[in-house]
Amino acid sequence: MSDRILKVNAYTTLDLLDGRAEGHGFEEDALAVLNVTADRKNPDAVKLQLELDNTDLDAVPAHADEIELTPEQARTVAAALEERAETVEGVNDD
Repeated sequence: MSDRILKVNAYTTLDLLDGRAEGHGFEEDALAVLNVTADRKNPDAVKLQLELDNTDLDAVPAHADEIELTPEQARTVAAALEERAETVEGVNDD
């Protein structure tokens, strides 16, 4: 990904994912980076960051999305991800 906004290194949670940008009148696929982080000193939130490779996108300018989650919200998201992963594994085990 050229012109990256997020720093991608050995500590990045997941890189080179299949991503998709959808909007009114467009849908584009691109490589993506997903990162979960918190400030090293005095963390007050969990940050969930997502960036799609802007070289693969025509309708969306280069940008990264970030949301801040409380510890409780982060645990809710983690539990939902675990549930969905088990669902997918159960379907694929048949």
